[in-house]
Amino acid sequence: MRLNLKPLKQMLGVGLLATTTAFPALPADEPTKASQERSGSSSSLRGPSQIMTSDELFSKLLEHNRLRDLRLEQYSAVRTYEAKNDSGKIYAQETVVVSYQAPETKSFQTTSGEGSSLVRNLVFKRLMESEAEAAGGRQHRDSSLKPANYNFHLIGEQQIGPYHCIVAEALPKREDKYLFEGKIWIDAQDFAVVRIEGHPAKKLSFWINRADFVRQFQKIGDFWVPCKDETFVEIRLYGKKLLTIDHRDYTINGAKSSSEQAQDLARESQVAAR
Repeated sequence: MRLNLKPLKQMLGVGLLATTTAFPALPADEPTKASQERSGSSSSLRGPSQIMTSDELFSKLLEHNRLRDLRLEQYSAVRTYEAKNDSGKIYAQETVVVSYQAPETKSFQTTSGEGSSLVRNLVFKRLMESEAEAAGGRQHRDSSLKPANYNFHLIGEQQIGPYHCIVAEALPKREDKYLFEGKIWIDAQDFAVVRIEGHPAKKLSFWINRADFVRQFQKIGDFWVPCKDETFVEIRLYGKKLLTIDHRDYTINGAKSSSEQAQDLARESQVAAR
């Protein structure tokens, strides 16, 4: 699966869209709470072992991503988009099935939706349309993780769940709202991105005081795929907004994820017991 920042770019665009929607603001300490929850399964950051340079790390990441892309024929997954209000209650939600066929076809089918139709049409729908356009090559702005766009600076090693990661600071080479500044966690064995967090390299607009994102990945079979996206946007007059996208039930190159296989086995056991 190609690793670029287009999905993150699209998520940060939620801030611009949110200025035209009136869903309630989140409490001021919401990002702090979420950050504490996300860090619960992580170890403390240790200094880098200096087993490789940042250039070598970048080179290995790009080469391993290229090889994984060559093996990726198709995938499908279930996504749930959510916007929450200041009490944590879901304000808008939409569940879709996303399907990808190499080299550049991606489609979305909505299976359920509830809450504000304004948010679903102006935010969720636009995110999906933009992602489909990017997959089809109709958006040409390059925001991928490559030397032309970023410098890496190694800052340490950290355990993120089951993954032992090399942690690097990602520094954009130019001020561009489609690039980001932040940190990236790279699996030390597979040289795949496990986690990215940061903010745009350039202020998105007058209306947006702050925009931060976190994207988490998971390994399924030989592939690394998105697990969860969180975008926090602070907007003038409207306060803080939170968008989350959960990714689950992957089928990659015809093979189901282990969680989906377990669900199938449980259903078969229930039928056999009747």
